[in-house]
Amino acid sequence: MKSVAVFCGARHGNRPAYAAAARELGAELAKRDLTLVYGGGHVGLMGVVADACLAAGGKVVGVIPDFMVARELAMPGLTELHVTDSMHTRKAQMADRADAFIALPGGFGTLDELFEILTWRQIGLHGKPIGLLDVDGYYSGLKSFVARAVEEGFVGETESTFLQMQETPAKLLDDLALLPQGGEGAWARV
Repeated sequence: MKSVAVFCGARHGNRPAYAAAARELGAELAKRDLTLVYGGGHVGLMGVVADACLAAGGKVVGVIPDFMVARELAMPGLTELHVTDSMHTRKAQMADRADAFIALPGGFGTLDELFEILTWRQIGLHGKPIGLLDVDGYYSGLKSFVARAVEEGFVGETESTFLQMQETPAKLLDDLALLPQGGEGAWARV
């Protein structure tokens, strides 16, 4: 594992613990020499995780659609910044550049990215690890939802294991590093 895509909120959320976890994750990625791949913005938890990774000497690759650059949302000073023509292209590029995925707390956009990458794993487009950083129980409702979807026959037992969950960045990265990597090059089929 050399790079991790992080999906997270363009807002800070109401609890200081969310930004603290984003800072901790950014620093931990740098410490492990893992490249952060993220949405390229300077706002919310996106900006926090990127700032922390850069401050710790890490590499940060931003992927942002041109309409967000026009709104002056792109973060300056990244290791690399790639501007795309659409959100769809952005997500595909982020997925292609990452060896694993982590979702911090966030809103609809974060859930969109998370569920798309889970779906792509489910249908065999990749075999890369996916994790949730469960800050202050933020994702406990999602964990219950997945268990219910398995119980009701909409998600298979094996598929429910695609999503790893931990409360600290170090533990989550340790878990993801133990999982098999796979699916390089499959994005051309998306």
